[in-house]
Amino acid sequence: MRFRQVHLDFHTSEAIDRIGSRFEKEQFQQMLKLGHVDSITVFSKCHHGWAYHPSEANRIHPGLTFDLLGAMIEAAHDIDVKTPVYLSAGFDERLAVSHPEWWVRPRYGGSEDLFRPGYHLLCLNTPYLDILLSQIAEVVRNYEADGIFLDIVGVRECYCASCVAEARAEGLDPRDAEGMKPLWERTYANYTRRVRETVDAHNPGLPVFHNGGHIRRGRRDLAGMNTHLELESLPTGGWGYDHFPLSARYVQPLGTPFLGMTGKFHTTWGEFGGYKHPNALRYETALSLAHGAACSIGDQLHPLGRMDEATYRLIGSAYAEVEAKEEWCRDAANVADVALLSVEAAGSHASDGGHDSFTGQADAGAVRMLTEGHILFDVVDLESDFDAYQVVILPDRIRIDEPLHAKLSAYLAQGGRLLATGESGLWADRDGFALDLGVRHAGANPYRPDYYRPLHPLASLGGAAFVFYSEGQRVELTETGTELGRREDPYFNRDAFAFCSHQHTPSSGTDGGPGMVESRNGIYIAWNVFEDYAVKGSLVLKETVLYALSRLLPEPTLRTTLKAQGTVTLQKQASKSRYVQHALYASPVRRGKGVEVIEDILPVYHVSMELRIPEAVNAVYLAPQRKPLDFKQDGEKLTYVIPELECHQMVVLEYGKPE
Repeated sequence: MRFRQVHLDFHTSEAIDRIGSRFEKEQFQQMLKLGHVDSITVFSKCHHGWAYHPSEANRIHPGLTFDLLGAMIEAAHDIDVKTPVYLSAGFDERLAVSHPEWWVRPRYGGSEDLFRPGYHLLCLNTPYLDILLSQIAEVVRNYEADGIFLDIVGVRECYCASCVAEARAEGLDPRDAEGMKPLWERTYANYTRRVRETVDAHNPGLPVFHNGGHIRRGRRDLAGMNTHLELESLPTGGWGYDHFPLSARYVQPLGTPFLGMTGKFHTTWGEFGGYKHPNALRYETALSLAHGAACSIGDQLHPLGRMDEATYRLIGSAYAEVEAKEEWCRDAANVADVALLSVEAAGSHASDGGHDSFTGQADAGAVRMLTEGHILFDVVDLESDFDAYQVVILPDRIRIDEPLHAKLSAYLAQGGRLLATGESGLWADRDGFALDLGVRHAGANPYRPDYYRPLHPLASLGGAAFVFYSEGQRVELTETGTELGRREDPYFNRDAFAFCSHQHTPSSGTDGGPGMVESRNGIYIAWNVFEDYAVKGSLVLKETVLYALSRLLPEPTLRTTLKAQGTVTLQKQASKSRYVQHALYASPVRRGKGVEVIEDILPVYHVSMELRIPEAVNAVYLAPQRKPLDFKQDGEKLTYVIPELECHQMVVLEYGKPE
């Protein structure tokens, strides 16, 4: 997979003329070189439904007089830049206007203005699918495409005439949403299968990716419908800075080639004249490398077809660094001590409500804590091998059914440890805990918020009664549990007829039962602490979880003096007999309404690293500088210092060649 890709949008209205009139082969090539680009996704068909090349399967844009797609492919290939080809699959406004019966229909009609500008989603269980397949076939047959990128697709809830008629023909009641789900799943699977057949009929094995804006954790079947994965995750475009690490830490262990897709925009797709600071792109592309991913940056071409020089200077500021680092980033596997069982993957959170739901509060809070605590981790699903990890985290809402109970029991029997919080560990279909966590369930806690008093001093805050805002569970200690902290009840819940002060009632000092308990199987914390951290970000929550992990993981693979806003990963290139330790440091700030911006990146000095690895290391050096570092190794313990960290620094640890 190419490491320095651009995803070039071109959704261009028929109300604009002279399409591509300022396109020049030499200027196009100059911009790709300026941007250090080695792959660019160019366009056959846009959301408006127009083709950007002569077409029998579609209609060429009325303002275009030549083969723009062919010209771009030729120009790129002449300088060894690959050209995957983009087709809008879910949106085709030209056809949507003439065939409203093909629209995806929600069960309950919306209240949007009929004349709101925007696209209409098309159902792939209608005759539109055959039209789309003919458009794909035409591209693969007539052009030297290096891949096919199909956009705005996924499993859709739909009650269009075709879906309702098919359901009724099968004896299903369309009013039963659960009964309709297999039809919607089948529609998407049929679409991906027929796309694969269509492509292979003309170019067997050509890469194909179906983009839905998010790779759903726990749906390996959907991920497997692609030859590779592209993690669309524009931090300023609605995804935020929590989404990519969460998604990447899930995808890399799947073993499928993947890239991280950000954008050059200050906000999101469709923004003309918007640019983020070069430091933001430097950081975001480095974050991809640190998580084992190649890089893609979204751009948008002006209707006249001239590439924007400011954009490619901006992209080049990041991609020049990526180009220098690639050799230490290929074919790498993440090293992890801890597995985070995703709430989404366990089926307790559905990512179908827009960008915010792509992450989910429990998963987002957990990833943020683990990253800030410099814990090496993977995000796992129910099919993952838990035995590869020292600790498995069950965050907030992982209730246990029989298959998961068997899997966790086997994991615990071979010495694994759990960190469970909130509802996690309770049976899914009956009362009580499914596993011995040293506690007995006494029901949901009636007080919210309430207070946690640790029986040990916290790293920064010492001891106090700390407010926890999230939902909690009442538990009682059993003979197998040791209390590490207790709950304190407030005087009462805040109410119209009984309230105190501006927010909530203070602690009454009354013992509300155990708050954190350790047992032979692990540690249980009685609140949804990860959701709380995603919403409130209280330091006490993180220090409570990190204290628990320090007991469960007394000798982690990595320790560092890097501060909380830094990110550390450890990748292993086994074929090269080396580890590559990545360190990043930047601090996004919030500007405007919900836009996180990276502008200033300040250097950090003298960052100490301590690793525990089994191999005997014979060389440690900075990459790509190739500057040797002093190091000490005593058994499995290896120590060294990064003298300066500015945005991103890799440290390479070479060990003896395998026998």
